[in-house]
Amino acid sequence: MRVLITGGAGFIGSHLCDRLIADGHEVICVDNLITGKASNVARLQSHTRFRFIQHNISQALVPEEALDYVLHFASPASPPDYLKYPIQTLKVGSLGTLNALGIAKATRAKFLLASTSEVYGDPQVHPQPEHYWGHVNPVGPRGVYDEAKRFAEALTMAYHREHGLDTRIVRIFNTYGERMRLDDGRAVPNFIGQALRNEPLTVYGDGSQTRSFCYIGDLIEGILRLMDSDLHDPVNLGNPDERTILEIAQKVLTYLKGTASRLEFHPLPVDDPRQRRPDISKAQALLGWQPRVPLEEGLSKTIAWFRAHHAAVT
Repeated sequence: MRVLITGGAGFIGSHLCDRLIADGHEVICVDNLITGKASNVARLQSHTRFRFIQHNISQALVPEEALDYVLHFASPASPPDYLKYPIQTLKVGSLGTLNALGIAKATRAKFLLASTSEVYGDPQVHPQPEHYWGHVNPVGPRGVYDEAKRFAEALTMAYHREHGLDTRIVRIFNTYGERMRLDDGRAVPNFIGQALRNEPLTVYGDGSQTRSFCYIGDLIEGILRLMDSDLHDPVNLGNPDERTILEIAQKVLTYLKGTASRLEFHPLPVDDPRQRRPDISKAQALLGWQPRVPLEEGLSKTIAWFRAHHAAVT
């Protein structure tokens, strides 16, 4: 296949580029590098089946060749990023999705939208199944990301119903692994970076809020299976192994022996979800997918990568 990936130089997007190239496909990576990094795809630049285009997908893009698939992964995805770039986040969820869908329609390509567990907001149903409509504050600071993704889902389904576009929607739950930025702002890289620098680990609230962390390799496998499926309605991909944020911080301290870091508690951010765990029954039944990498193994791999690639902070 020839696959265009928006946000292809980001954390998840770059891993998708790697996997698709390894599987023999041709990849066109589109990224404006606001939160993505050119270094994430630098090793692919010399590959004959890879091409990088620095472009903001919120502006029109006319592809030069036929496409088989468009994967729309462009968007700031961590709270510090979308709070720093609120308008850009809303634009890429609306105009960016519209442009990406237009590319797929014009080239008769399949389309996959990277959505998020944030569409469930601070959920009142636990765990969260795909048929749950969510509990989102549309005017809160986090609403710029939540509502951008909810709109993107609605637009994707409208193109599927109105134009017959062959679409997929993946709702991605908390994912971690190699190539996350140290300043990403999400729990795992935050804790690892702080521990490597011997700084206090910032735990918000009392740390009892929960998340379900999925290793990047597992997520990529799930996305590829969804690409190969005929499922048009949203599908949750994530790890149902629910842990408290406090437990994650304590595990990082355990694995980074010798750090002088300690725990430091701060007020809970506005609209921060108290709990998050995916119901992956649909993915298990229809894709034959479930995560394989235990948290302890994934954290060890991630910490090793941060040690190797950010020696300056140790």
